[in-house]
Amino acid sequence: MTDEEWLRIEPLLPPENTGKQGRPRKDNRIIMNGIVWLARSGAPWRDLPERYGSWKTVYSRFRKWIDDGILDNIFRILSLEAELEELSIDASII
Repeated sequence: MTDEEWLRIEPLLPPENTGKQGRPRKDNRIIMNGIVWLARSGAPWRDLPERYGSWKTVYSRFRKWIDDGILDNIFRILSLEAELEELSIDASII
């Protein structure tokens, strides 16, 4: 994810510092990059490269963001800015 892309979605994510005691949370950008890597690769969760952290951590954050509507909001906001000049729809699999 580029710095420009990150700056557009960072404000839409919950704060990393929750004020709770315990282990520090994994960086939201690393988690988001792990989610994007999985979406692009189609790999199973357990095949997530270690540079993104534990697959369980990434999956837990993914589920929480889905349940809280955060990812839906991100995709909605980003789709408003999408350039549709080169949009291609392929129905060959149907």
